[in-house]
Amino acid sequence: MQTVKMYTTAVCPYCIRAKQLLNARGVSEIEEIRVDLLADERSRMMELTGRRTVPQIFIGQTHVGGCDDLMALDGRGALMPLLTGT
Repeated sequence: MQTVKMYTTAVCPYCIRAKQLLNARGVSEIEEIRVDLLADERSRMMELTGRRTVPQIFIGQTHVGGCDDLMALDGRGALMPLLTGT
C-alpha cells in the first residue's frame, strides 16, 4: 500500500469524507499535516499544489487533489491501483 499524506484542518467535512473513503479502501495510516496549526505547512501545501483549500491528498508521490478529486478517482476505478502501486 502506498503512503498517503493529507493536508487538513481540525474541522473540515471534506477531510473527514476523504479519510472515510481511504479507510474503506484499506488505508490504515494517513499522515495528516494540520495547516491550521502550522502556518509554514499551509505555505508549503500551496507551493506543492497551487491550491489553498483542504484537503490536499498525496498518494505516494502523486498529488490527487481534494476530496472531490479523490472521489472521482475512485469512481473511475483508478484509486485502488494508485493505492496498491499496480
